[in-house]
Amino acid sequence: MDSNASASDHLLSSQLEVQDETLVNPDNPSSASSFLQNQTNVPKEYLWPKVDLVIAQQELLVPLVDLQGCFRGDESAIQQAAHVIRAACSTHGCFQVINHGVDSHLINAAYHHLNHFFRLPLTQKLRARKITTAGLSYSGAHSGRFSSNLPWKEILTFPFTENPKESSVVDLFKSSLGDDFEEMGITYQKYCEGMKSLGLAVMELLGISLGVDRMHYKKYFEDGESIMRCNYYPPCPEPGLTFGTGPHCDATSLTILHQDEVGGLEIFASNQWQIVRPRHDALVINVGETFTALTNGKYKSCVHRAVVNSKRARTSLVFFVCPREDKVVRPPQELVQGERAYPDFTWSDFLHFTQFYYRADAHTLHNFTKWLSSSYKLFPHN
Repeated sequence: MDSNASASDHLLSSQLEVQDETLVNPDNPSSASSFLQNQTNVPKEYLWPKVDLVIAQQELLVPLVDLQGCFRGDESAIQQAAHVIRAACSTHGCFQVINHGVDSHLINAAYHHLNHFFRLPLTQKLRARKITTAGLSYSGAHSGRFSSNLPWKEILTFPFTENPKESSVVDLFKSSLGDDFEEMGITYQKYCEGMKSLGLAVMELLGISLGVDRMHYKKYFEDGESIMRCNYYPPCPEPGLTFGTGPHCDATSLTILHQDEVGGLEIFASNQWQIVRPRHDALVINVGETFTALTNGKYKSCVHRAVVNSKRARTSLVFFVCPREDKVVRPPQELVQGERAYPDFTWSDFLHFTQFYYRADAHTLHNFTKWLSSSYKLFPHN
């Protein structure tokens, strides 16, 4: 995506409070795991406000959807799944799926390559530093974007699309890291293909659960441009002072997450933080802000965070389902009764907002639409 600022971009920077987290030196590698793993205390850049550091005391009974009958075309199973999904997404925006069709050996292989990559020397990992918006991207604690409230983690991110004109995942790994990483690229190519297929199946269930054309969302996302992320959270000497990932909603449409046996995912539900216990056979599905807009606010974005511990590293695999960047985000007419909850926007605009001007939190969509409303007044669209 073009990073050149437009007139509306300048408006944004003047209207939203610019906090001291933003715009630090992107070439500073000091926040990578080689730095984190040598700490006996949490550096001040990683300290989070006490108001955020509330300890979760109970486990969330995440609604469970068995997809086996759905894949067989069993209409009663489909309707039962839609019922569970409707209840979950109308409250906290999270559910789990089992018998999801993604091979457990493929998931294990994805973790094998994840662990291999994050054990590499820092100089090798830095070969995956982002050069273009369409490439492989390695980051230690988002230190290239922020300078306070840093997350205690490393990430490897890359795009996924089935557009034959775009680079495959295999090509991205080979061009950034070399031919030795071809097998890793092949594994993640297959993993992303499985996630994309699953995501479209879930989109069909979401359409059914909302009472709209069951194919509406599936067709909308068929040519999507999704994002894959590998997370690595090193052991932390003082886990009660920081987060692996701070409280936020994902700006994307759906998040399909697999967490390892260490756990650490927590969700804000019933006005409190609750623990999501890991299940190796399950994938966690979170509703993101873009899908909230696509439902006219009927389904809630999932507010979540990741905690760390002092004993073991934690890892997770995250696939963000996104539309094509130029797609207009607009709910089907059946979900609009009276006023629209959110104005039209493109995924490209929203992504640009979160990448360059606003740090994702629990109010990202609200603040984005406030900016959109102001920008339309100053720059009317014919």
